[in-house]
Amino acid sequence: QVQWVESGGGLVQPGGSLKLSCTTSGSIMRIGNMAWYRQPPGQEREMVASVSVAGSATTYADHAKGRFAISRDNAKNTMYLQMNNLKAEDTAIYYCNELNNPRKIEKWGQGTQVTVSS
Repeated sequence: QVQWVESGGGLVQPGGSLKLSCTTSGSIMRIGNMAWYRQPPGQEREMVASVSVAGSATTYADHAKGRFAISRDNAKNTMYLQMNNLKAEDTAIYYCNELNNPRKIEKWGQGTQVTVSS
C-alpha cells in the first residue's frame, strides 16, 4: 500500500509563502494524476490543485487560482505546492494523494499543518 509523506508546512504571516512537498513509498508515475487536498479545522477535506502524470496539465480550486502552483518532478518522485499570498483561511492540514473524490480515498498520510496568522 502506498505511504504518503507530506512536508513543508508551518506558521506563516498573512501574505507569506510556503512550499509543500509530497513523496511516496512507490513511484508517483505509477500513481498517475495527483492532487493536493486540505482540511480546514472543522471542515471536510477538499481538493486544492491537481497535476497530470507528465505535469503538463493542472487544475486549481477557485481559492487557489493565481496564488498556488502545483508541480511534480517524477525523477525525484516528488510533487510540490508553491503557496503565495497566504491568507488566514488557508489554515488547514494539507495532504497529497492520487486525484480522486477525497471521500473515496481510503489511505492518507499524516499531512502537513499550514497555519496563517499574524
